[in-house]
Amino acid sequence: MKNRIFLTMLLSVAIGLPARAQQTGSSSNGQAPASQSASEREPLTSPKPKDFWDGDDPNVMNLVTHPFANKKYVQRQVGPIRDRINELDQITAENAGRIKDVDSRAQQGIKLASDKASLADQHSTDASNKAQLAQTAATQASTRVSAAEQMVGNLDQYKGSAQTEIRIRPGQTVLSKNAKEALDSMAGALKDQRSYIIEVRGFAPGQGQAAIASSQKMADSVVRYLVLNHQIPVYRIYELSMGNAAVSGEKHVSSARVEVSVLNNDLVSAAK
Repeated sequence: MKNRIFLTMLLSVAIGLPARAQQTGSSSNGQAPASQSASEREPLTSPKPKDFWDGDDPNVMNLVTHPFANKKYVQRQVGPIRDRINELDQITAENAGRIKDVDSRAQQGIKLASDKASLADQHSTDASNKAQLAQTAATQASTRVSAAEQMVGNLDQYKGSAQTEIRIRPGQTVLSKNAKEALDSMAGALKDQRSYIIEVRGFAPGQGQAAIASSQKMADSVVRYLVLNHQIPVYRIYELSMGNAAVSGEKHVSSARVEVSVLNNDLVSAAK
């Protein structure tokens, strides 16, 4: 009788404990959809028992300890959780790698943008310096142009300061000793002067082009002497071949001669 009561109690415990375990499993399954919304993954499912013994040997010991103290049962319950934890660890590692990669690319982008900004600032500074140099050059050029305009405007202010007449035989271009001394005296006074021009006019008797050609040769000989012997710049010499043209009240040219006149601009000298 006592044995029957003991067996009945064991059977009651064995039947009641799996039912309580199933209720606990069902309650844990009921909370799974909440985690699904958070992780967007399927909820963990506990393995369904095949039968009452769930793969264990049907003996009295397993009947007493089933299902709480059974190692296989615990492994079956913990295995899916362990797998999900490993999966979450893998996902976390992947996310950490992606975050690190994004951060690295962001840092590279920031550095590249900073370098480009620095280069743009340098170009802007260079452009500003060049603009200032150009403005300075333009101001200097404007000042020089104004001075040149003033000088050009005063060109008609030249006045005769010296005049020398060189007598030459008609048809000849060789300067006499007296002619050279006269030119030396006139050119010596112009050594340190700048605001002057020399007018050389040749006159020759004769008719038409013959007289003009003869006067041209005589004027050329005077110009050549001033340039070669006294280093008078050619641009300061203004040469005219007058031929037999009469001037200063003359009716006609009676003798060959070359008139050399020095013209000074006192306004230009004062401006300098």
